[in-house]
Amino acid sequence: MRERRFKQVDVFTGVALAGNPVAVVLDADGIDDATMQRFAAWSNLSETTFVLPPTIPDASYRLRIFTTRSELPFAGHPTIGSAHAVLEAGIATPRDGVLRQECKAGVLPIRVDGGRLMVRVPPATVRRVTVAAADALARMVGASIVGEPRAIDVGPVWLIAQIADEAALRGLAPDLAAIDRLSRAHGLTGLTVFALPANPAQPVVVRSFAPAAGANEDPVCGSGNASVAAYLHETGLLVRTGTRFRTSQGRELGRDGIVEIVVGDAGRTIEIGGTAVTVIDGTVQVD
Repeated sequence: MRERRFKQVDVFTGVALAGNPVAVVLDADGIDDATMQRFAAWSNLSETTFVLPPTIPDASYRLRIFTTRSELPFAGHPTIGSAHAVLEAGIATPRDGVLRQECKAGVLPIRVDGGRLMVRVPPATVRRVTVAAADALARMVGASIVGEPRAIDVGPVWLIAQIADEAALRGLAPDLAAIDRLSRAHGLTGLTVFALPANPAQPVVVRSFAPAAGANEDPVCGSGNASVAAYLHETGLLVRTGTRFRTSQGRELGRDGIVEIVVGDAGRTIEIGGTAVTVIDGTVQVD
């Protein structure tokens, strides 16, 4: 067995035991795909990442991202948490304030501003085919849906829907089996729902359910939040939040987190990010 550096990082928070945890295996060269998947299942977190030498000349490092069941081309909180771990371990340094992460979704720039990290997510694609009617989805989550749900692809594919208000969203008791079936039938990562605040200065409130991906509820989901931003732009609701806004997620799981979002270039670019904190720092034995 080979000893490798390892960190567990809480993401979208400045304090330990909040936000969304990610397991990060550093020095991961030589680990085969099957072992990566077994390790991710063993970690039992929504995602585990493996840091490798880059294969593209201008990339700072390469990242592979696994759920407990499969590999993802991109995911938000694993990207931010892994960038935090890479910087802390001295594996890469920013060039002109930017790290460049190579992953299956391409090479993604990550702006480094002190302790704040902001990644530009892959371009969002809005699927025009109706995945679920609003009334059917309302029965699935147990609350009224505002507007038309839309599936949005940022690497992971999230069905995005608006709930009328924060109280209704926080009180959801969704039918996870139905969400699992819907996700598998339409190639979705899961369902992300949001509620706009009555006070525009307050965060948008978000929840993400992904039973088909092995996470009944993801505490603070970067790609889900990026998809909400794409939905707001697509539906004209961005006028309610502005192009720079925050979201709140994770409270129902005791893991409050804040995601910062910037929508630029007339909606063609979306950045998500925030802060992160290392909770476990040591080594693991992985062949």
